[in-house]
Amino acid sequence: MEALIGREDERKALLDALKTPYSELIVMHGRRRIGKTFLIRSVYDGMVSFELMGLHNGTLKQQLSNFMRSLPARVRTRTPPANWLEAFHLLGRYLDRLKGKGKKVVFIDEFPWLDGHRSGFLTAFAHFWNAYATKRSDLVVVICGSAASYMVRHVINDRGGLHNRLTRIIRLAPFDLRDTERMLQRGKVKLTRMDIVQLYMALGGVPYYLRMVKRGESAAQAIDRLCFQRQGFLRSEFHNVFASLFDHPGNHEAVVRALATVRKGLTRTALLERSGVASGGTMSNTLRELEESGFIERYSPYKGAKDPLFRITDEFTQFYLRFMEGTKPSAGGAWLKLSTSQAYKVWAGFAFETVCMKHVERIKDALRIGGVRSVENSWVGKGEDSGAQVDLLIDRDDNVINLCEMKFSTGPFRIDKRYAAELERKVATFTTATRTRKSVCLTFVTTHGLQPSMYSKQLVESEVTLEELFGG
Repeated sequence: MEALIGREDERKALLDALKTPYSELIVMHGRRRIGKTFLIRSVYDGMVSFELMGLHNGTLKQQLSNFMRSLPARVRTRTPPANWLEAFHLLGRYLDRLKGKGKKVVFIDEFPWLDGHRSGFLTAFAHFWNAYATKRSDLVVVICGSAASYMVRHVINDRGGLHNRLTRIIRLAPFDLRDTERMLQRGKVKLTRMDIVQLYMALGGVPYYLRMVKRGESAAQAIDRLCFQRQGFLRSEFHNVFASLFDHPGNHEAVVRALATVRKGLTRTALLERSGVASGGTMSNTLRELEESGFIERYSPYKGAKDPLFRITDEFTQFYLRFMEGTKPSAGGAWLKLSTSQAYKVWAGFAFETVCMKHVERIKDALRIGGVRSVENSWVGKGEDSGAQVDLLIDRDDNVINLCEMKFSTGPFRIDKRYAAELERKVATFTTATRTRKSVCLTFVTTHGLQPSMYSKQLVESEVTLEELFGG
């Protein structure tokens, strides 16, 4: 099997489950194409005693027949079980026959697809876990699913038979920049780190997307082929992803469309007004499912303000809504033209901010404060100070606050006189409005560093560059 890239924390959690003196029930979820199945098969290679993958839109009869085919031939019955209770009883009998001291892994993939209308699957599975698996100490049961609506409501937040039964919950996120680089290198794709960042800002760190980048292509050529040409694989991906993840994707699309119209994020109140999604439980569930799936993120405001800001954090979603939606298929070269436009420059600034906010730990390491306890927040001025905003501040326990300015540019970033005055006002406004007694340090995170000048020397205490976002 192809060697695993990254996923150190997730791999450790899965391996640790093999060492505990009790049976484990592990839930792994994440958007489709993120690599859940590949991760499980890689870590538990040769250890899986039973694997079942749900059939999309399969009938109960088809799912049960598929269950029987997933069992070894020597333990199959002549006729498929009549229901899921019988199926899991049969699985228990099979597991009882297995010998060996090590733990036996049961892997159920696309778990939500198995729970058809009135199928009784979830009830039967909960009974299998509670009445059978928990009486043993040698099982690791892993369930995976892409459908966030189902996984969050019916498994993670279940109030029935699975309530407080999960031993580990793993949300598989896209690759960071370092693992994205490793993925491309494995495919013999030679790109500079600047090119990789621009590719990442459009496609994100979804392994399946990165695998489709061809050797010899530039970042712009890959984006053009995948997103704008007639046979581009990602042209229909936005709607396909939302339809596969959510029961009522219209609400989720409405929220991300509203967020895509602004650069700095929206409060829940503003989202209700702009999206048209109903208040109460509908909006709460929609936001929670989008967060769990990694499409948006909630940023806590500094100093305990009541309304957090929500921002799109999925790069491809933002890219699709800004540049792809409504475009006609191109014969080639569409993105090469768009990437030189003013619209691209504005978008690139926002997209780079999103990338930086996903790599806060790398920023802290570069500042040599990785061992210092800190909290990351956003801050928006009120009243007369409403024009001042800090997208990322690092509030440290060692009595320092880093106000981070994140700037994308094709060369060293230049602070001119006008921008220097704006920075001075921002720092002064933040210090006064928050009444902080901590030292406030201005930190720049840029692609190519700052162009040395009197303003950079006077105002900027620390810098983080592209190389450090990759981990050196």
